[in-house]
Amino acid sequence: MVLGNHSTIMEFTLLGLSADPHMQVMLFVLFLDIYLLTTMGNLMMMGVIMTDYHLHTPMYFFLSHLSFMDLCLTSVTVPKMLENLLSQKKSVSVEGCLTQAFFMFFIAGTEVVVLSAMAYDRYIAICYPLLYGQLMSKQLCEGLVWVSWVLGFLDALINTLMAWNLDFCEAYVLPHFSCEVPSLFSLSCSDISTNFTVLVCSAIIHASGTLLLIVFSYAHIASTILSISSTSGRSKAFSTCSSHLAAVSFFYGSAFLRYLMPTLSSPLELIFSIQYSVITPLVNPLVYSLKNKEIKVALKRMLQKCLQQLRKQRIGRG
Repeated sequence: MVLGNHSTIMEFTLLGLSADPHMQVMLFVLFLDIYLLTTMGNLMMMGVIMTDYHLHTPMYFFLSHLSFMDLCLTSVTVPKMLENLLSQKKSVSVEGCLTQAFFMFFIAGTEVVVLSAMAYDRYIAICYPLLYGQLMSKQLCEGLVWVSWVLGFLDALINTLMAWNLDFCEAYVLPHFSCEVPSLFSLSCSDISTNFTVLVCSAIIHASGTLLLIVFSYAHIASTILSISSTSGRSKAFSTCSSHLAAVSFFYGSAFLRYLMPTLSSPLELIFSIQYSVITPLVNPLVYSLKNKEIKVALKRMLQKCLQQLRKQRIGRG
């Protein structure tokens, strides 16, 4: 790895969301609550899927990985945000900033591929239900997950290594709550044209390529659903896709726009970043648990088992 000249600037100052001390305390409480709820929600989702054999299907296999990535994504951003909200020195080293940017890019890039794999899974389930078990084999599902991690890693590695070679000479204030590759461009005194071109091309190829697969899948799903004669049949088929469509809308819209905005001039960047890295990981387990009957039933079974174990322990002690 060839390191750039970072001798002038050793650390960045993260301005965060507000300079008002009272507002910072309120934001700390808010985002701490969000982080705890997100952690509990995604851990609960992974636990239910792993322990309930009724959910050992391709759809829930992908969903468990989505929950894991959401947990990782929010853990990369929120703890540092919480630290800075209570700290007088709101700084991060250049190396620490680039490391955070790498993991955000890595996890977000992986998640978009998993979301497209989930769309393909719904396409096979609805359009070819009799061949579903054969086409969506365990080997294929595991292969798709491995491909998603590899593509996300390579995409993040290329963009982060290029950002690592930038020179940061004068500007060191980052009006953001976290470090992301686009945010670093305006702090550099190097020529960023190549970095920006690579970032936009990778975003278009990576995000648009997976988005095309989602659009293709749902175009065929819509056609199949509309051909179903009964209203109840159409409703049941659509209900299996509605949660995934909500997840795609939340994540793709904000993350894709965020990485196509290289400057620090728009407050929309903060909104997009908060939505895909903080709000979406919170909302996904809520959407899937509230709108999915199988998850609801599995949660009830898990709670009943926990209550039975508690009763047995009380009887044993008595």
